[in-house]
Amino acid sequence: METLPTTKRGGGGRSKPVQGSKSSLVMAFFSCVAWLYVAGRLWQDAENRNLLVSLLKKNSAQRPKVLTVEDKLTVLGCRDLERRIVEAEMELTLAKSQGYLKGQGHKSGSSSDRRLLAVIGVYTGFGSRLKRNVFRGSWMPKGEALKKLEERGVVIRFVIGRSANRGDSLDRNIDEENRSTKDFRILEGHEEAQEELPKKVKTFFSTAVQNWDADFYVKVDDGINIDLEGLIELLDRRRGQDGAYIGCMKSGEVISEDGKPWYEPEWWKFGDEKSYFRHAAGSLVIISKNLAQYININSVSLKTYAFDDTSLGSWMMGIQATYIDDSRLCCSSISQDKVCSLA
Repeated sequence: METLPTTKRGGGGRSKPVQGSKSSLVMAFFSCVAWLYVAGRLWQDAENRNLLVSLLKKNSAQRPKVLTVEDKLTVLGCRDLERRIVEAEMELTLAKSQGYLKGQGHKSGSSSDRRLLAVIGVYTGFGSRLKRNVFRGSWMPKGEALKKLEERGVVIRFVIGRSANRGDSLDRNIDEENRSTKDFRILEGHEEAQEELPKKVKTFFSTAVQNWDADFYVKVDDGINIDLEGLIELLDRRRGQDGAYIGCMKSGEVISEDGKPWYEPEWWKFGDEKSYFRHAAGSLVIISKNLAQYININSVSLKTYAFDDTSLGSWMMGIQATYIDDSRLCCSSISQDKVCSLA
């Protein structure tokens, strides 16, 4: 019987593993890791979205869904508002330090350590030299007598501005007269003209309070005579009174027709009845120191009207001024105890 042939195996006894199996396992492992990473990120993003949605829902009742124009302007104006608040606080501090607020005291640049009773400014013009000489020989002291009056606490000066043509003969004549008499207060920044009188009252009070420390500042027209001792007595009794706006109080019709005497170009601002508010007549008006300082501090922004007395009266309306109507200051009256009269 024939024997079947047999196959002999090699001496190793085991077969070699396939080479590609290792690569497949590595790829599977990295795929699994990548899948876990992506799944984790997706889960984290989902959690973040849920958190944001919950926060939005929570704040939806507190914030407007649409930002209005007013809201945008508020946001944009925050820094500007903060700056203005700081500036306002600085201005308020300055105002308090300079004493224009009621109850505040401040010492201006004065030639004396003692506060004066009053500074009296007599309005005058370039063509009024004869009238000034009359005053110097009557109620207004001159020379040494003027200095002695200042020792009593009363300063008197003629008040005038400068010519529209600076340095001309009008200015030179005033400078020459002042060198001789030494009784002028020349307002260098003011142009002397009839239409500029409302601005002159601002400039006078501002200049006076900067140069003299006094309880009162008095504006006098050059068309009146003064009982000087009577005026000093009146002021001395009210010494130390803050917020005093003293004069012959009046009102009157606002003239709206151009070309008529006392025409007021801004007549329409005074209402249908067209009557002026209560104010002191311009012939002789007195204000206390803190009111003069208020005018000085706010000079640039104070509105002027056609006349100086109504302009001053309008400034007094907006502050804590005490109106004192004194018939002795009504210069055109016939009362016996008045302190002024028409010249």
